[in-house]
Amino acid sequence: MIGTLINVGTVIVGGSLGTLLGSRLPERLRETVMHGLGLVTLVLGITMAITTKNVLVVMGSVLIGGLLGEWWNIDHALERASEWVHRQVAKKLPASSLGRFSEGLITASLVFCIGPMTLLGSIQDGLTGDYTLLAIKSLLDLFSSLIFASSLGIGVVFAALVVLVYQGAITLLAVYAQQLLTTAMINEMTATGGVMIIAIGLLLLDLKKIRVANLLPALFIAPAIVAILTALNITL
Repeated sequence: MIGTLINVGTVIVGGSLGTLLGSRLPERLRETVMHGLGLVTLVLGITMAITTKNVLVVMGSVLIGGLLGEWWNIDHALERASEWVHRQVAKKLPASSLGRFSEGLITASLVFCIGPMTLLGSIQDGLTGDYTLLAIKSLLDLFSSLIFASSLGIGVVFAALVVLVYQGAITLLAVYAQQLLTTAMINEMTATGGVMIIAIGLLLLDLKKIRVANLLPALFIAPAIVAILTALNITL
């Protein structure tokens, strides 16, 4: 859990600094940095996506996952949850510090929690106590949270709670996950996550708003498809 706790700390520090400095940063500077971050996010997403050994697995995962996400209306549930937190925070903080709370919470949570470093780093931390990968991710999240918070507000700070729950759960279940997941499964999960990262990049660039949260079930569909193909002796 050490790696996750470090990550939570960096998100809180970066998000807090970004919230405090947000109003002092010129709009053009914030916009340029956000667009730059969006471009880098696109590159990261593409890099992750091309790790797939069979694009049909990623396509099937995204389609089935998207159908399940829309059925369960995950995006709406996250919106309602973030609005509840927003109301609680609004009682204690001035309106000027709230910013685009929901967008900040959801966007930052997805960026911080989706990716190969999150999955592999948490598993490594849980199995061996080696939190090197999560420490590297924490440094990246420190700067990302500062930039996000300067534009999206204090909602980014509360993404630390999502990081704690999500990464902490993976770490605690790492032994069992490692026994169940093969290299092929992790590769396809990574590629599927890459598609979602691309969608977040489009959002940061103000090109297209995609309900990324409704695609989250795809991360669990991907290894299931790989398991089925393996059972049928179909090579990826």
